[in-house]
Amino acid sequence: MKLDILAFGVHPDDVELSCAGVLLTEKNNGKKTGIIDLTRGELGTRGTAETRRSEAAAAEILGVATRENLEMADGFYKMTKHIRERS
Repeated sequence: MKLDILAFGVHPDDVELSCAGVLLTEKNNGKKTGIIDLTRGELGTRGTAETRRSEAAAAEILGVATRENLEMADGFYKMTKHIRERS
């Protein structure tokens, strides 16, 4: 899939909290946007992975063309075969 803008966040909801305005503006300007989350946010100090997942549902409002979670381990990143194959 070809995108004009691809935003990365460590946890689900990070992109919405940091650059939702940019994604929405550019979508309204005809750009195709997407989001990549690196982790599920399972070690979050201000919420759980489930909370972050529900907050990340705001991506529907932003009209992103795609969203993917790479499911890397939150807080204990290590390059593994699974991660290399997903990259």
